[in-house]
Amino acid sequence: MFFLMSDDHATHDDDSQAQPIEKDRGWLLPAYDGRKLRAGLYLVATPIGNLRDISLRALDTLAAADIVACEDTRVTGKLLAHYGLSKKLLSYNDHSDDKRRTALVEAVASGKVVALVSDAGCPLVSDPGYKLVRAVQKSGGLVTSLPGASSVLSALQLSGLPSDRFTFLGFLPSKAQARCGVFEEWVEADCTLIVFETAPRLLKSLADIRNVFGERNVAVVRELTKMYEEVRCEGISALIEYYEMHGAPKGEIVLVIAPPEARDFSPQALEALLKTALGTMGTKDAAAHVAAQTGQSRKALYDLALKMAKNNA
Repeated sequence: MFFLMSDDHATHDDDSQAQPIEKDRGWLLPAYDGRKLRAGLYLVATPIGNLRDISLRALDTLAAADIVACEDTRVTGKLLAHYGLSKKLLSYNDHSDDKRRTALVEAVASGKVVALVSDAGCPLVSDPGYKLVRAVQKSGGLVTSLPGASSVLSALQLSGLPSDRFTFLGFLPSKAQARCGVFEEWVEADCTLIVFETAPRLLKSLADIRNVFGERNVAVVRELTKMYEEVRCEGISALIEYYEMHGAPKGEIVLVIAPPEARDFSPQALEALLKTALGTMGTKDAAAHVAAQTGQSRKALYDLALKMAKNNA
């Protein structure tokens, strides 16, 4: 179990700390040299909390953009104002009508520089934009990406869990049945899993993780790059006990779920675990339950459970 706190407190949520940057601070925002950027769609990563987590190239591109397409003009307007920029903002998300998307494609085709940003982090990562990217590419326009802050990668780094193989599953469904369905699809995956969750649903999701995956280590990462950044990584049962005692935390949460630990089980041990599980579960659920406990193949355990049932018939 460990905690991390951010040292720099200039965040989206802390107006008193986030003072606007003076335009003559050239080392923060190098003066644009007048060379016109190539017309195209620029996918610009923005801060996930701390306003200083933005690249100089991103600032130069935003300064040169003819149009900045964004989820929420208020959020993006605050970021631009912090760096002394004033641009034409256009609200865009993947639920926008075809007319709005077509207008942006035509803007690129006519020689305009269009920057696409999300409210926080990298565009298209659990955020709108893929339909616009596809449309611009189909029209023959330039599409390029400016990398930057990512809550997915930051949470993985801070979790202390294996990072050589991982899968991002996006936002968890709000309903328990759908949430468990997502987990069941990945219960055998030999990789670290990363999901987004809201604070009010945290305890329910942790309980679902334990029910499907068994006892695994999980990191609860919240308020990344902000004043109250916190990382708590321990066994799932210990996490549930902690949040039952202290209540749900505040802020935006990323959950990082450890992969199953490879352990050796004799055929007799697996049969004994299956026999116990089959006492209260159906064949499919019992196989999934023992797979989560042991890290063994769910399909192999399902076949073994069917064989056991046949022999006992």
